[in-house]
Amino acid sequence: MTVADFRRIALSLEGAEESSHMRSPDFRVGGRIFATLASQRQGYGNVKLTPELQAEFVKELPDVFVPIAGGWGKTGMTHIRLAAANEDVLAGALRTAWKLRVELNRGPARRNVPQKKAGNR
Repeated sequence: MTVADFRRIALSLEGAEESSHMRSPDFRVGGRIFATLASQRQGYGNVKLTPELQAEFVKELPDVFVPIAGGWGKTGMTHIRLAAANEDVLAGALRTAWKLRVELNRGPARRNVPQKKAGNR
């Protein structure tokens, strides 16, 4: 798979938009990141998983999935080796990350955040 494939699949998910974080392309739903291309020069796409899901993905396909080094990886951020992934694997990983982000966006912690009203500064 390629960076173009990653982008195409990510943007095919309902409500997904491309943006940028720290000068790297990212993909968001509801304004929150679920995937990035921050490591595209190294041949990776990145998805935001839970640590538990990350462990499952890495165990099942260690040639495709690699935890990102350091603290980000411990929170579930996961590299996808694009050259080693096929369409189904890449689409499944992106869909999983997207679904997790959608569920978190709907969660009670997000519902209880006071919304800024027009005219308030």
